[in-house]
Amino acid sequence: METYPNKESLAYKKATKRVKELKGFYGNLTSYCLIIPFLLVLNLLTSPNHLWFYWPMLGWGMGLLAHGINVFGIGKDWEEKKIKELMDEERKNVKTL
Repeated sequence: METYPNKESLAYKKATKRVKELKGFYGNLTSYCLIIPFLLVLNLLTSPNHLWFYWPMLGWGMGLLAHGINVFGIGKDWEEKKIKELMDEERKNVKTL
C-alpha cells in the first residue's frame, strides 16, 4: 500500500472537490430561479399592496453572489494557470535530471 498519494489521486480529489463546488452553486442558483418567482406570485396574490418578495430576493441574491464568487473566484483562473505552469516546469526539470 502506498503511503504517499500519487499525482493522479491528488488530481482526482481536486476534481471531485471542484465538481461538488459547482454542483452546490448550480443547485443554489436553480432553487433561487424557482423559488423567487413563486414568492413573487404568492406576494401579488396575497398582499399586492405590500410588496415583500424583494427582501428574500435581495438577501438570497447576495448570498448567491457570494457563493458564485467563492466558487468561480476572482482571479481563480489565473491561479489555476499558474499552478499548471509551475507543475509543467517541475515535470520538465525532473525529466532532465
